[in-house]
Amino acid sequence: MKFDLDEFVSDCKRAIRENAPQVAINEVLARAVSDRSSILHALGEPKRAEMQKLYQGNDLTILNVVWAPWMTLLPHNHKMWAVIGIYTGREDNIFWRRLPGGDGRKLEAAGAKALSEKDTAQLGQDIIHSVTNPISRLTGAIHIYGGDFFGAPRSEWDAEMLLEQPCDGEKMVRRFEQANAFLLKT
Repeated sequence: MKFDLDEFVSDCKRAIRENAPQVAINEVLARAVSDRSSILHALGEPKRAEMQKLYQGNDLTILNVVWAPWMTLLPHNHKMWAVIGIYTGREDNIFWRRLPGGDGRKLEAAGAKALSEKDTAQLGQDIIHSVTNPISRLTGAIHIYGGDFFGAPRSEWDAEMLLEQPCDGEKMVRRFEQANAFLLKT
């Protein structure tokens, strides 16, 4: 199977209309990431940390996410379901839950999942997770969201106290740029 971006987006648009869209999207993504070389040929070998928008609509967003070595993204939510597929490298996810009592803004770790090449994972709309690339090379992943990822207000939790705050898109971009600066030094 040869990965064709236009065909992949069309397949995802069809899948989003299914009765169980997240399951259908997972099937489309699993087929795609099963052929690493085809995706690399279509999208290019990852060279820097970035979130590359492949498609954005009201009901679907598709990103090519490249994680720098040892890069970590703080705990955050999406407020929509997601499907992640790894085409090169590894992505470690820690899943978090809100602590009972108080104002419900603090978190505790509730589980984890390591994703390697060819793996996919489905995340529910209420999932809070953090992401780390634990290896010494770039990791490439396709992330698909059941909505407009950039249009939805989301939260993130600070690294020290794990307190909830609004997710800031500009701060997110800076994290990728900081990871790239670190990558250039190593």
